Amino acid sequence: MTIGSVSMTNVPAGRPDDAALVTLVIAGFDVAPYARDALESIRAQTFPGWRAILIDDHSTDGTREIFAHAAASDDRFTFVPQPEHRGLGAARNAGLDRVRTPFVGFLDADDVLVPGALERLVGTLERTGSDFVMGAYARLQPRSVVEPDADMSTAAISRIAYEVGGVQPWVVAATDPERSATTIEQHPAASGNVVAWSKLSRTDFWVRSGLRFPEGRLYEDQVVAQAMYVRARAFDVIPDVVVHWRVRPDGSSITQREAELPVLRDALDAMGAGLGLLREASATRAVQARAALILAMDVPRLASIAREHPDDAYRRALGAFVRDVWDVADDSTRATLDADTATTVAAVSLW
Repeated sequence: MTIGSVSMTNVPAGRPDDAALVTLVIAGFDVAPYARDALESIRAQTFPGWRAILIDDHSTDGTREIFAHAAASDDRFTFVPQPEHRGLGAARNAGLDRVRTPFVGFLDADDVLVPGALERLVGTLERTGSDFVMGAYARLQPRSVVEPDADMSTAAISRIAYEVGGVQPWVVAATDPERSATTIEQHPAASGNVVAWSKLSRTDFWVRSGLRFPEGRLYEDQVVAQAMYVRARAFDVIPDVVVHWRVRPDGSSITQREAELPVLRDALDAMGAGLGLLREASATRAVQARAALILAMDVPRLASIAREHPDDAYRRALGAFVRDVWDVADDSTRATLDADTATTVAAVSLW
């Protein structure tokens, strides 16, 4: 495989940094039970021309030591400790500042990259010339039910076995069938893929578009994803699963903490801001696709939490958000909701 002027058949596994074509930014905070799996999944890639920047966001467990050891034993890894805990957005930006390769991607340090992922993603961009490509992802689920426990030890978590689940319907809609050099107006369902870590981009696309992750907020990749769609000249989608997204058995990931009011507010702000970017770009079909997915998938799940939540502010925040999304949705989008979902949305809008 030849990309630019570099023939990948001539790149050894222990190559110098200037032979790398892809940089993966791996950021993590207190992910010691999972980080080794993430790093091993990078080492196992069938595509040899990679390097990885490991950003420890001032962890309190053994994450820092795992990252440092990886960098000390393999010069393809670069370790960057954050002097203070600043959140995933700031950590990813710190990694972006150090990227010197033609392609850049992201991986959360509790997830796992499928062995052929980089080869497939790079090969697609080489063929199409698009600004970025995104693939599908599937959940990596604990085999046994484990109740969230703040005192669960790292050793206990590390012994839990996982199995790969199916690809969720909204992920299928975003990535299947394969499309080359498409746009968000041509493929509005792509807006349902709001994660950073199932995509590989040309680095100059990030520079040209001025893309950065929001700092001090959760769900930071939702806004970035919509910005990528509206700023790209063209992007590709492939149905291949490229990442296994881990469901943590201790319930400590952000998406497993939606019952916390600050987490909810950041989630709603991120969804609202993403919709705003699509509206500003006049991506009309994508606006409706995104609004439909939020109303059908996110609102019922959050409403079930809100009904039992002890803080009425949780219900009020969700109600205000639903009213805004309902106003954005057109009649045809509203008509796609099934009877139960429509009833839930109507009830939440009164909170």
